[in-house]
Amino acid sequence: MSLLWKTILTNVPWSDVLGKAPVIAEGAKKLWQGLGRKNGEAAVAEAEAFIAPDADHATRLTGLEAAQRKLRTQLLASGELIQALSEQNTQLVAQVETLRRRAHYQGWGLAATALLATLALLLVWQPRLTEFFA
Repeated sequence: MSLLWKTILTNVPWSDVLGKAPVIAEGAKKLWQGLGRKNGEAAVAEAEAFIAPDADHATRLTGLEAAQRKLRTQLLASGELIQALSEQNTQLVAQVETLRRRAHYQGWGLAATALLATLALLLVWQPRLTEFFA
């Protein structure tokens, strides 16, 4: 079984995985910081904190629009991270499927080789076996 794992681990494109790791880690960090707020109400409350309580409707609307733009930016960043993770997951699944097929073919090859070796041994040892049992 360890040979199978060795084969799997040697066929993974580690240069691609390691090359994308900093981008994914940075995206995950941004996502985690963005999700650190309980929900969107925290961003709205943050925007309202900068608006004077006696401000007119236009000022309040401008502040809320700024909060909405900030939330939209966080949502887009989260979407990009999810897309990157999805693409990497797809590549890994494809590699694992390829390795599974290879292992399947190797298993059949090993079985065929064992059968041929058994037949060859029987042909070589047949005269001696007939003498032994006779």
